[in-house]
Amino acid sequence: MSEPYAPQIAEVAGLGMITIRADLGAAETTAVFEHALGLATPAPRHIIEAAEHALAWMSPDEAMLFCPRAEVRAQVAALTEGFGDAFATCVDVSDARRVYEVSGPGARECLAKLTPAPMAPERFGIGEMRRTRLAQVATALWMPAPDRVRLICFRSVAQYVEDLLAVSAAPGGALRLFAE
Repeated sequence: MSEPYAPQIAEVAGLGMITIRADLGAAETTAVFEHALGLATPAPRHIIEAAEHALAWMSPDEAMLFCPRAEVRAQVAALTEGFGDAFATCVDVSDARRVYEVSGPGARECLAKLTPAPMAPERFGIGEMRRTRLAQVATALWMPAPDRVRLICFRSVAQYVEDLLAVSAAPGGALRLFAE
């Protein structure tokens, strides 16, 4: 018998976010990431997490660094110095984005109701990153642990996203598609 449908929704506070635009396939970019962050360049549609840091592949020329908010300035400076004169940009987007976590039994189903991205365990697992949409707004999803999915959205649509998640997580009429 599967657990009851009971996803929990929470904003992830204190998280800094840095958009890094560079050629993610270049050896120089990998060297900067390894030296400045201690992280490898993530493979397409993946995120690498280590302690309080995560580096996500967003597109062939974009990565997103997640780190404690207090470290953002220092991380931007270290990355900028590491890239030197190379064609790259590192921008603090912490105030422009929000991150939410959907966790617990039914986390996958809660999101499957709202996104066209595949949420089945065999199609979306730990360490994967998906750029998609939630209803009609741009978002990205990743799974740091079983029954735990994080999503990032623009701050301007954060209340809409919170409302969508709250309605989708509400009890009643729940369909457990991915009970494990």
